[in-house]
Amino acid sequence: MVPQIRFAGFTDPWEQRKLGEVAYGFEYGLNAAASDFDGEKKYLRITDIDDRTREFRTDDLSSPDINNPIDDKYLLKEGDILFARTGASVGKTYLYRASDGKTYYAGFLIRAHVSDEADAGFIFQSTLTERYKQFVLLTSQRSGQPGINAQEYADLLLPLPSLSEQRRIGKFFSRLDSLITLHQRKYDKLCVLKKSMLDKMFPKGGSLYPEIRFAGFTDPWEQRKLGELTESYSGGTPAAGESEFYGGSIPFIRSAEIAAESTELFLTEKGYESSSARMVKPGDVLYALYGATSGEVAVSRQKGAINQAILAILPRDDCDARYITAWLRKQKGYIVTTYLQGGQGNLSGVIVKNLEVSIPSLPEQQKIGFMLSHLDSLITLHQRKLELLRNIKKSMLDKMFV
Repeated sequence: MVPQIRFAGFTDPWEQRKLGEVAYGFEYGLNAAASDFDGEKKYLRITDIDDRTREFRTDDLSSPDINNPIDDKYLLKEGDILFARTGASVGKTYLYRASDGKTYYAGFLIRAHVSDEADAGFIFQSTLTERYKQFVLLTSQRSGQPGINAQEYADLLLPLPSLSEQRRIGKFFSRLDSLITLHQRKYDKLCVLKKSMLDKMFPKGGSLYPEIRFAGFTDPWEQRKLGELTESYSGGTPAAGESEFYGGSIPFIRSAEIAAESTELFLTEKGYESSSARMVKPGDVLYALYGATSGEVAVSRQKGAINQAILAILPRDDCDARYITAWLRKQKGYIVTTYLQGGQGNLSGVIVKNLEVSIPSLPEQQKIGFMLSHLDSLITLHQRKLELLRNIKKSMLDKMFV
């Protein structure tokens, strides 16, 4: 009953208590038909909770128009934790904060209010641990639809330290959650910005002018075939099962690795020479032709050999690699829909070479390519920070809870 890591000054063993001993209420949410949700009050359902940030998505909140004199029974207050009681979301939890604004709760939810004997933040974080996940797994498995009722939640056994230690732990995780939420929002905003730029910085519907462009550029764009602007080739794969062909020093890039900095497989010189594999270098455009990654595109970040599922695209002097990458990424939906019916089939070098590209002057291409590449770098940066923070939280949940 002692965690692996704890704050200095705390040495007493934790004790096991039922959730119902430190929380009360365990009341079911408002049961309303979908047609009732059209009034002014904001009602939170479990589907309104963002799985990534454990915050509710305000735009998605339902508004029941119900003449109910005891509506305030469903009004959330500081210290409330909501538990999902049935369906695919069973076991999912959410900690209400006063800063979320005046909100009621509805749907398949159970509300428990944490008493002064415990810290709501600590109790909430306890519901993110492996111990809690095991409780949900074992308790919810009934015949038919999975579920956990109010009494079963009240009987949940939780290891608890002193109230002061609970508060320290709850505050620590609250700050960590705030950092995760901050980077999640930045990441989401950058993704939205990129989508908007891809939509507005390229001409639409046969037009020769984009909706927005950098200052100083006014000339109409041209329509050219990609094959007129680039050279291209695909690679090959050495015979499988030949040990002398693999395990060398030449990175062997497969379609899922076109944007990666390293590869899982390496070829020997003999393996490379025995096959139709072709070399690419950093800066070359790599385009996935086959399989689940069909239509994905990236600028290569490594020198290595490619297989037959990848098309290397080398822009000529009047064409910018980053611009071509951005254009192909924007066109992915159209290309996949047009040439991969029902998600089946493969793209080919011939298809890609014959694609009609909207293209401005080289300086404008370079501006567009640089900006979108910079956006990609920012998105990757926040994505990595998010992964790091989530890994830190997972590790701390494992080590700071019993």
